Amino acid sequence: MIETGTSPQSEHRSRYVSLVETTVSETIFSHPIESSPPSPLRWLILGLLFSISVVTYIDRINISVTARHMMPALGLTEQEMGFVFSAFVVGYALFQIPGGWLSDRWGIRIVLMIALIWWSCFTAWTAIAATSFLAGPLGIVGALALVRFLLGVGEAAALPTFNRAVTDWLPAHERGLGIGIAIGGIGIGAAITPPVTAWIMVNYGWQSAFYLSSGIGLGLAVIWWWLAADRPSRHRWHIHDKAIPPAAQPVPPRPSIPWATLRNTPSVWWLMLSYGCLGYVAYVYMSWFYLYLVNERGFSVLRGGVFAAAPFLAILVSSPVGGWVTDRLAMKYGVTRGRQLVGMTGMGLAAGSIALGAVAESPYLALASLSLGAGWLYFTVGAYWSSTSHLSPTHAGSLSGLMNMGANLGGAISPTLTPWLAQQWGWGASLGLAACISLLGGIMWLRIRPGDGLKHR
Repeated sequence: MIETGTSPQSEHRSRYVSLVETTVSETIFSHPIESSPPSPLRWLILGLLFSISVVTYIDRINISVTARHMMPALGLTEQEMGFVFSAFVVGYALFQIPGGWLSDRWGIRIVLMIALIWWSCFTAWTAIAATSFLAGPLGIVGALALVRFLLGVGEAAALPTFNRAVTDWLPAHERGLGIGIAIGGIGIGAAITPPVTAWIMVNYGWQSAFYLSSGIGLGLAVIWWWLAADRPSRHRWHIHDKAIPPAAQPVPPRPSIPWATLRNTPSVWWLMLSYGCLGYVAYVYMSWFYLYLVNERGFSVLRGGVFAAAPFLAILVSSPVGGWVTDRLAMKYGVTRGRQLVGMTGMGLAAGSIALGAVAESPYLALASLSLGAGWLYFTVGAYWSSTSHLSPTHAGSLSGLMNMGANLGGAISPTLTPWLAQQWGWGASLGLAACISLLGGIMWLRIRPGDGLKHR
């Protein structure tokens, strides 16, 4: 759909047609029993996704804290540690589309269970990589990089599968909130990881942090398999229509990915590029924020661990709030305008907050401003992820995997480029570049039109 005209009547009619198209698309590609009413079990699924999101970021963030002891213990430089950080992101980025495709084809239950077991095993292996058989042929840096790459491969399935779950379990007007809640778990995971990991590292050694988080992941895999289902009609606690036995209820077909259609839809590529900007900035926080506070701003190891939680506590609040806001705006102004307003506002305010933090002389003002920047950054995630569901409910997993691949290609650059810029021109330059990239990502929202759907030829 292409909006035309400038009168209020024309705009109202355009928004109405957009909502009708979304409804028709969902009617075609969803099981009719599941289109209405929404299952109350969707909150259970969201709670499980939130918990898994917590674990993904514990496993992702802990190495940025243990690096403080790993680097001298293993003889690693900042550049080598940055290479290890980036190895995770490369694996994570490259396997986004396969992870999303698997969730579209196999369903969320089996895919997330396998993924949890996979990445939990490689989390534990991180602790022994330097002394494992891999260190002989690859060296310590190569062994660590390979293990983190494979960990990234496992975690790549997480967020696209989250989006598949939200699309299948929640109605369209709740998806921004739903994905915001699911992804908001990173706020808890990333907030508790620095102080808890720092405490474990000081008292029990850095290896223990990886063993503990691995055990949590394996336990959650069991809980997920026991309580989750691919869709409401498949859940053991679902009240089925007596006229249709559960075994006879059909599974919605999942056609192959329409690559030609995706290539011809500009919104797909602008989403990928804009989310790539978000990814670059996000990985500055995930990889280097703790060390920035300790090495540049003068906080102690334990105090830095406590204060490094601040950006992620902001994310915990802002992610679901942003999802709720974008849902409300989409209902009031139409899908495209509702998502654009949140995307542009959040990325723009994140840029301003990060820029202020970069130049602030007070370490506490810098901490507050940079934390607020992270919150505004993740205020936008509901708009990003729900946009992929609007573009194609059928391929929500695969399409969101493509978008998240863009985020992590940007993120793969960030862990290595950030310390290099800081070494050459100071941390002000590193954070200033992150602010500019965030602003660029916000401007790109002018070209993202999820209400138009995919462009068919």
